[in-house]
Formats: sequence, C-alpha cells, structure tokens
Amino acid sequence: MALIQGTHRSRGSGLGPAASVGIGVAAGVTAAAGLLFGRKAATVSKIGKGHPVKHRALDLAAGAVQRKYPLDAMSTYLNGFHMYADDMGRQVEATHFCIHLRHDLHQCVIFDRNAPDGRLIGIEYIISEERFRGLPEDEKRLWHSHHYEVKSGSLTAPGIPELAEHAYFEDLVTTYGKTFHTWQYDRDDFPYGIPQLMMGFTEDGQAAEEMIRARDDRLGVSTARKRQNRADIPMPDVAPGANAWESGRTVQTRLEELDFKR
Repeated sequence: MALIQGTHRSRGSGLGPAASVGIGVAAGVTAAAGLLFGRKAATVSKIGKGHPVKHRALDLAAGAVQRKYPLDAMSTYLNGFHMYADDMGRQVEATHFCIHLRHDLHQCVIFDRNAPDGRLIGIEYIISEERFRGLPEDEKRLWHSHHYEVKSGSLTAPGIPELAEHAYFEDLVTTYGKTFHTWQYDRDDFPYGIPQLMMGFTEDGQAAEEMIRARDDRLGVSTARKRQNRADIPMPDVAPGANAWESGRTVQTRLEELDFKR
C-alpha cells in the first residue's frame, strides 16, 4: 500500500512508476535500517565525542553486522565493591558482566558503571569451593571469598526479582574470586600501570558506608534490605588460604625487569 501511495504522489512530481517504486523501496530499507541501527547509533553517539565521523561510522557498522558470541553469552550483571589487595583504604565500585562458563567457573568483565561510556577496569574469575580447595597454596593467596559480600547484601544483581536473586546468591555465597583491575580509576583518568590484584570485604566496618549508600541511591537498591532477605542463606566456613591479607601480609603485582629469552 505504501508503494502504491508513493507512485500516486510521485506522478505529480514528474517521476515515473519505476522511479517511484525505487523511492519506496529505498524508503523502506532506510526505515528498516533506522529501526535496526537506531539504538546502536544512539549509543555510539554518546561515546563518540571527539571521534572522526569515519570512525563513528565504522563503529556503527561493526556493531550492527559483527556477531560477538562471548558478549552475547554474558547472562549476569552484578554490582559490588573491591579493595586493593595491599590497601583497604582504596575502595572502588565494580560492575560485573559474567558468563557461567562451566559448572564450577564464571568469568566476568568489570566496568566502573553500567553505562554506554563505562570504563573497562578489570576481570574476575569465580570458582566453586571444591575447585578452590584444590588450588596450590601460592595460588590461593590471589583469591577472595564471597561469603560476606553475599550475606551483607553489598553484592547485588540489579533488576532481578528478589526470589531469583536469592536463589542465585545461595550458590554464589560459597564461591571464590580472583580479580585484577587494569584501570586504577580511583586515582587516574587513564589506564596507567600494571594490573592490580583486588580483594573483597569480609566483615562489617570495612567498606565505606558513603560508597555503599551512593551506589544504593543511584541503582535504587537497599543493601540493608538485601541483607535481611539473605539472612536465611547459611554462612559458609571460609576455606583456608583465601583472603590472605587478613593475616597481615599480602601479595600484589609489580613490574620486574628480566632478561629477554630468545
């Protein structure tokens, strides 16, 4: 019907039926492309300030036609907090997007916030207690438990119904995470330096209340209410070797100059 109407209108402008059909088809394709690319274009425009038009066009085209299977598989969005493994005073919010890769392994990419221009700040691997207990002792020093993060309500899955979130965290409470941040965004406006090992909080009074409150207000969640809702989740015993910083000694990454091997 749209094509017939287009032909009728075009006769008054001196265009023949074939040209009118071509115009109609082009309009249809343009409209479909608009629907397909509209959201992606809006996102690109938000984060493309300062980019040449050519780069924006390439980003838009790649976003529309390239399949990104690992990204499509990211099924879980978690928000929590990390501290640097050697400095409890340096605390940051961490937005995780995770894939449940195997029954005993999740892998997550971490951003500073859930936004189109969110900064990629790190990665985290999450494993089962059974897998953690089988790790070498030196490896265990890199891992932190999730028991307090879950039970305290500070780790949350925004937007998920309470019953579903509760069931998810019943499993997560016994897991362990190894986290490296590649961008020290609490200090630098650029990803300087080498990846830093991060840890999770293990008891009340460690995480800054103002940081938690600001997160809750922004995301519309209540850490206190989630803590109450998870009171029935059993508190697991932490496996020996995790949260190594609690001993008063810790590990952290550093640059080291080595002879190059040929």
